Amino acid sequence: MDIKKVLVVDDSDADLSYIKTVVGDAGYEVVAAKSGDEAITLAKQEKPDLIFMDIIMEGTDGYEACRILHRDPETKDIPVVFISSKNQKADRIWGELQGGKGFIGKPAEPEQLVEKIESFKA
Repeated sequence: MDIKKVLVVDDSDADLSYIKTVVGDAGYEVVAAKSGDEAITLAKQEKPDLIFMDIIMEGTDGYEACRILHRDPETKDIPVVFISSKNQKADRIWGELQGGKGFIGKPAEPEQLVEKIESFKA
């Protein structure tokens, strides 16, 4: 899989800006969403190669958004990596059960983000 475009989803302006900057500086096209609902819409429109998704958000949270994306034939093959301060083992396991393909605890280091993206390259 060739990763060119990454959708970053976080309701925190500071976290969203930080992750967008790290991913963009690493040479990837970045699309941003501030909610689970917006992430679902953008995933269908933009067809990103990877999604970095926060978990705790108003309305549709990251887990629910991942389930919806995973069930939709248009978006089911887009890997979702959770980035969250909910960093307990149970949160990681629950994320996998929702269809997540990885987990990074906040605060995420730039190297962690880039290494995760590169881990999906074929």
